[in-house]
Amino acid sequence: MDTREVRTYYLEMDSPAEFVPGKEKENHLDIQRMTVPLPRFNKFLYAYVGEKWNWTDKLGWSDDQWDNWVKRPELSTWLASYKGTPAGYYELEAQPENNIEIAYFGLFPEFLDRGLGAELLTAAVGSAWRLGASRIWVHTCTLDHPSALSNYKRQGFRVFKEEVSCA
Repeated sequence: MDTREVRTYYLEMDSPAEFVPGKEKENHLDIQRMTVPLPRFNKFLYAYVGEKWNWTDKLGWSDDQWDNWVKRPELSTWLASYKGTPAGYYELEAQPENNIEIAYFGLFPEFLDRGLGAELLTAAVGSAWRLGASRIWVHTCTLDHPSALSNYKRQGFRVFKEEVSCA
């Protein structure tokens, strides 16, 4: 069996003063919070964005599990569109002590490598601060987009924990 080392990075930001928004591009994303929970749509977003990055932890979930995840008041889903076409999403999960996790974040394959990841991350972090976060955290790993870790760091996140596992 072929196994490879996977390094997971946990990053955080404790103050809006640490936030360094990404540089704006001429092609902007339109970001909208989804106000009606649509578990099957979240399942689609997760599978489509995550396919390239080996997101597998929720692939086997039942419809009931997706309902339970998406319909919680702690979770908000935000859809990114580019010129009217869905382009990606992020999910924010409110946690105790006003922590907010960027639980899932990514672009559809057709929109990768256009500089839109920084714009999407800027929107996600801004949304979390506006929701009243006292701390925002996220995790990424070596299976994710090669620019993911540097994008988080560039915008003010710092690593607070690393783990190594095998995939």
